[in-house]
Amino acid sequence: MRAATRGVRAESRWYKARISPGAPAVLAKKANKTRTLPIYVLNGPTLNLLGKREPEVYGTTTLADIAKMVTARAKELGFPVVFRQSNHEGDLIDWIIEARAKGSGVILNGGAFSHTSIAIHDALRALDKPIIEVHLSNPFAREAFRRHSHVSSVASGVIVGLKAEGYLLAVEAMTKLARPAP
Repeated sequence: MRAATRGVRAESRWYKARISPGAPAVLAKKANKTRTLPIYVLNGPTLNLLGKREPEVYGTTTLADIAKMVTARAKELGFPVVFRQSNHEGDLIDWIIEARAKGSGVILNGGAFSHTSIAIHDALRALDKPIIEVHLSNPFAREAFRRHSHVSSVASGVIVGLKAEGYLLAVEAMTKLARPAP
């Protein structure tokens, strides 16, 4: 993974075993204890510039701030988080594929790749886990080329235009979608 050391990363390393796609979002550690698989929060190109790039569109919250907020909220709800960012499409695809075995679901802000990447669409389609698409701005209020997303058609839900708050809403929704039925 080329960008594994880039950007923000809040990642749990307790999981080592693989599970099959579609399996419950828990991984047995011992006979009486289970651990919840992490929510993967993946961020695409130029999101590492949040807080500096077009604050009138994206807000002043940095990606590091969002990582802290997301990790804290997910922890309150009983989920660990894998939080990553890359400017490279292949890294995002590798992480989506990794989430098939090691994650309970994916929250994706694909940035511009949302509008252009059929490869990310195909990786998400193979995920077989809940997917929530997040955008800080409202793409429908912006340029015409931003109004189509290849991610939306495979997502369980889409949250747009709420800036950093959208990530927190996505975490809350994901914990409901990913929790195994009693």
